[in-house]
Parts: sequence; C-alpha cells; structure tokens
Amino acid sequence: MQNPTIIPFQPTLPYRLPVVRGNADYNQYRTQILLLERLMVQSGFENRLIKADLIKWSAKAKNLSPRAQQRRQIESRRALRCTIVMILLGENYRGLAARLADSPLLQQFCCLIEIDRIQVPSKSTLQRYASRWDQGEIRRLVTELLRQGAEDPASLGLAEPVDLDTVFLDTTCVEANIHYPIDWVLMRDAIRTLIKAVGLIRGQGLKHRMEEPQLFIKRVNNLCIQMTHAGKKPDSQRQRKHILRKIDKLVGVVRGHARRHRDLLDKHWAQTQWTRPQAEQVLRRIDSILEQLPRARHQARQRILAGELVPSRDKILSLYDKDVRVIVRNKASAEVEFGNSLLLGENLQGLIIDWELFRESAPADSALLPQSIGRMEAAYGRKVKAVGADRGFDSRTNQLGLEWEGIYNGVCPRSPFQMANRCRSWKFRWLQRRRSQTEGRIGIFKNGFLDQPVRWKGFAGRQLRVSWSVLVHNLWVLVRLVQSQAEQKESAAA
Repeated sequence: MQNPTIIPFQPTLPYRLPVVRGNADYNQYRTQILLLERLMVQSGFENRLIKADLIKWSAKAKNLSPRAQQRRQIESRRALRCTIVMILLGENYRGLAARLADSPLLQQFCCLIEIDRIQVPSKSTLQRYASRWDQGEIRRLVTELLRQGAEDPASLGLAEPVDLDTVFLDTTCVEANIHYPIDWVLMRDAIRTLIKAVGLIRGQGLKHRMEEPQLFIKRVNNLCIQMTHAGKKPDSQRQRKHILRKIDKLVGVVRGHARRHRDLLDKHWAQTQWTRPQAEQVLRRIDSILEQLPRARHQARQRILAGELVPSRDKILSLYDKDVRVIVRNKASAEVEFGNSLLLGENLQGLIIDWELFRESAPADSALLPQSIGRMEAAYGRKVKAVGADRGFDSRTNQLGLEWEGIYNGVCPRSPFQMANRCRSWKFRWLQRRRSQTEGRIGIFKNGFLDQPVRWKGFAGRQLRVSWSVLVHNLWVLVRLVQSQAEQKESAAA
C-alpha cells in the first residue's frame, strides 16, 4: 500500500446551527467559517494533505485495513481543521479545547459531531495534530493552492486569477519565546533546571548527600534581586561584581550536585520506577545545561567582571534554544530583537507567495532578492514580471540582474539621483505606493496569525508555525476575496 487512495465514506449528519440575530460580527465570523469549509472542499487541497498523511502512515502502520484507513482519514481531517481554527482564532491549545467544547459552529467545522456523542480533543491531542505534517508539506500545499488559483480561479470561487506576476518583499523578525538574555538570569535558569532535575532523581529514591534542593533556588533568587537593586547604588559596579562572584560560586556547587545525581541515575536507573527512555530524558536535560554552563559562566565573567564585550556570534542568549539570533532592527518599540529573520513576499491581492525563515543570521536584504525570485519561479513555473521593495534590497548587482531577466525593477534605489530619475515613471511610483502596504501586511500576519513571541519550541517549531500561519493567512485572504465578490454582485444586482 505504497500510494493509498482516499476511501469515500458516509459523513455524519450535519448539525443544524442555531440562528443568531442582532449580532453582525458573529454572523460575519460564521459566514467566513462556512466559506472556508467550502473552499477547502471545492479546491481539493484538504484531500491532498490527507493523502500525504496516508502515504506516511501506510509506510509505518501494521494494520492497513479499510477500517483503519478510514479512522486515519477522519483523524487527519480533524487535525487539519483544528490547527487552522487555532491559528485563525489566535488561541493556544488549552483555549482551543475549551472553545471547541463550547461552540457548535467549530464542532461542525472540525468534524467533531457524531450521532451518539461529541468528542472534543484535549490540549495534548491538539498539539500532536499541529505537528502531524512537516513544514515542507505545508509549503507544497500553499504553492499548489496558489498555482491552482492562478490557473483555475473558478475552483476556488474567484472571479479573477491569483496574481503571481508582481511581488513585494520585506523582512521582519520572528521573536523567540525567551526572556531578555541577562547574564546572571542565565545562571539562575541553569540552577533552576539542574535543581528541578535533581529533585526528580531524589524523588525516585536515588540520593547523594546535599542540602534541601529548594534552598539553592531560594538563594539564587535572593542574589538576583540584590543584583537588580545594585544598579541603583553609588558603587554599583563593585556591588554587581561582588554579587556575581556569589552567584558563580553557587553555580559551581549546584553543578557538582547535578553531576553526582546524574551519575547515580545513569548507573542505578533500574531501581527507579522509570523506564530507560524516561531516565534518558532527565539525563539529556542535565547534560544540556552542564554542556553550556562553562560558556555561560565565562560570558558573565567577561562582561561583568572584566567589562569586555562579547561578540554576538559567541553569545548564549538562551540555555533552551540554541537557534536564537540577535537582530538589530532600530525600531521604535525595540532596537534589538531576539529570534530569527523572516523574509515575506506578497502579491497585489495580499496573498503571501514566498517566505523564508533563517536559522543563522540572515544575509543582507540585497542578497535575498535573487534567492526569492529564483524560489518563486521554481515553485510556480512562471517568471516574475515586477518586484517592489525598499532601499535595503537595492544593489548594483540586483539592478543588472533584474534588467537581464526582463523583470521590472520597482526597488527603491539607494542613490537620490537614481530615485529622482525613477520617480518619473508612473509604474515605479505606483509600485512604491503599493509597496508601503507590505508593512501593514507584515503587521496583520504577525499580530493576527503568528504568535509574538512564537511559543513553539526550537527553530523547527518556529519554522513549522510560520508555514501554518502562511497557509491560514492565505485561506483567510481568499475567503475575504470571495466575500467581496459576492457583495459586489449583490450591489450590482440591486
């Protein structure tokens, strides 16, 4: 069963939703949900994603009966729709579980209503649903959906095809879910994590001589409070160095206790109630902190005791996420952000047609432009005809490259003399006016569809969340386009 096909089956009877009068906002929200469901069914992209899941499942599953495949199909459909609803509503897993239990509209959309019961997934199940597909499969789905809208707009309910000829590029930052990387707070995090792991080991009966573990957390909290208040004293530098030496000494004591308990667990794990994989989970947690602790201590000593700067490439920003970067934005809200750079490209209709999240520090914007154009041409099988962007994307190489490829250059030039000459063209002025709306599109995308900060763990989690958010954002834009066309027809008929 290497290439399974979707088995048709009798769906459950539709639930008759109550009629709500006098609330225009709810009626508009309900109309969007119903239009979204129709778009997912008519376009066929839901079946494509379910089939991709079936292919992976059939390669690993032992029971390949039609009954088992039907259950898998139903679960995949629920996983897709629950994840879409979660991002569309801006809910977390726990909040979405409560909304699903309370809303007949969402229960019907997520296929949770059965004849004899309504089974609402728990928050843990919703988290597994969101990670059922990887970001590559989501990206392919977005690409196929946009190509379908460009080649066959009627299948999506659109009167006009999706525009893939013009793109507007800009970059932003996807913030990671970390606190501000202060040196002594990193050391406090290390102590807390190690002491909690030691507490778990001691709770299983494996003990080495030491004080009560919670006393170490209490001591480091008191020292961090003193460090915070030391900045207000006249001799703040001397006080901060004195307190840091105390924190560093405490870190050394906790590290020794953690190593001894780690060795106890590794040798005598069979005496606990844990399985070996459960014991290894605690061992990995301790090893991860012990591995980074020397660098974190050296960083704190170098910055506070020696007063030296640490290069950004050598900084530890978080003990729990190694793929966080320092991004200098010089914005009014924050001069420096911590996360990963994100390139977004939208078309004239507001659809996101290209995106890239960078694990390492992103190259200059001017180097991103040819990469984005090449990625779009490979994905959609057609040439880009015009590109608009701010002056950060301009370079002599890009100007010559766009001219060579026959792509209209709507990038704002760095040179004032070139800017004056380019503004004589109405098309350039129009592209620049339209390009300014991309800032608003980034705000809509980040605030409405992407958590800030993103709470999905690690770079892979942030990458998957960005892909899901692009998919839901584009579905939302397509639904709004269909609604706008229907309103225009009604007004024309009237």
